[in-house]
Amino acid sequence: MKKISFKITSGLDRAIRSNLQTRHKFAAERVGFIACSVASLDDGLILLAKDYYPVDDDDYIDDMSVGAMMGPAAIRKALKIAYIENMCMFHVHMHEHRGVPSFSKVDLRESSKFIPDFWNVRPKLPHGTIVLSHDLARGLCWTPNPKSIFPITDITVTGSPLSKIWRRS
Repeated sequence: MKKISFKITSGLDRAIRSNLQTRHKFAAERVGFIACSVASLDDGLILLAKDYYPVDDDDYIDDMSVGAMMGPAAIRKALKIAYIENMCMFHVHMHEHRGVPSFSKVDLRESSKFIPDFWNVRPKLPHGTIVLSHDLARGLCWTPNPKSIFPITDITVTGSPLSKIWRRS
């Protein structure tokens, strides 16, 4: 298994959490994308969160069977950012509780459908998904070579104070 570290500044983490906690007119939750740069390490990868792109209000589909359903325009916009900026893209959403979050069956099924699409525009980069709780986070990373899914082993919020919001034991 690869070691995959995800680093995000405290300011960007606060901005993402604030956006995700904003009510939407019909969706039960908000979603967005984190653009990241990546560096290879001897034993894995380090992902550096650079910017956040919330899904526009008009790009949600009114589908009461899920917390939030992105329409095709949301995916196209994220693909365009990945292509133009040469970035890894990580889908992000929040579960409304404290403690260790986990991906629902719907989260895993839907992510498995659209995350590999990012290899159409950035085939050499990893992409993935992050789920937040009010105080912690967890993530999955799809790697291109070999095409595999790995858990993100640690997520660190840099700044003052430095905090580790996920560490896989």
